[in-house]
Amino acid sequence: MTPTLVFDIETVPDVAGLRTLHGLSADMPDAQVAELAFQQRRQATGNDFLQLHLQRVVAISCALRERDSFRVWTLGTPEDSEAEIIRRFYEGIEKYTPQLVSWNGGGFDLPVLHYRALIHGIQAPRYWDMGEDDREFKWNNYISRYHTRHLDLMDLMALYQPRANAPLDQIAQLCGFPGKLGMDGSKVWGAFQSGEIVAIRNYCETDVANTYLVFLRFQLLRGVFTPAQYQDECDLVRSQLAKIDAAHWREFLDAWKTNV
Repeated sequence: MTPTLVFDIETVPDVAGLRTLHGLSADMPDAQVAELAFQQRRQATGNDFLQLHLQRVVAISCALRERDSFRVWTLGTPEDSEAEIIRRFYEGIEKYTPQLVSWNGGGFDLPVLHYRALIHGIQAPRYWDMGEDDREFKWNNYISRYHTRHLDLMDLMALYQPRANAPLDQIAQLCGFPGKLGMDGSKVWGAFQSGEIVAIRNYCETDVANTYLVFLRFQLLRGVFTPAQYQDECDLVRSQLAKIDAAHWREFLDAWKTNV
């Protein structure tokens, strides 16, 4: 059984990079640097969503299903650098060669990780193998949009049509799962400025859990699971999350119970 690794990232403006690109003083507060970039982006595009190479990764959460186990965690510690948590992500791919699963990972998470790994000089040979070292990867690799070694659920469910894309939060809730609880991506920068990195990591973990549950429903949809097997997989997730003594998982499980 190939391990399944569901992942999600959270980002903030790359203030150091913005200072470099715009020749800004080190004395300018981070909030002002970011606001300047937001204003320029709004003038150019009508919104303040920064380009992907200007997104700094502050959390990567994963859900790993292998053999008889399931676990959810966030890479590294709250004090670890961006380079360290990205390095750990690619080391996991080196170790497990998993099927990657994401929601909009092809449109956001992976391109961000590509740029940031390039900036930090991080090696990821297994991830970037397109058949040079393993012929199997010529026909099914992590890079191709239409291969399943990385399955971007949002992209596939929309049949690769951007106008058909749907937000994870709404799809999760419509399937009876908790969806987002208390935070969303628009609040991450403010939370980061307030030093709430643990809250960001917890939020990222619940996003991963929602993605994994939607993936289980997708496996039911395509006939990989029978209804009984699907229920067993959901029960495994419930039981493992219930063992974690953390407020965000208690809230998640309570919301899941009320939505079933």
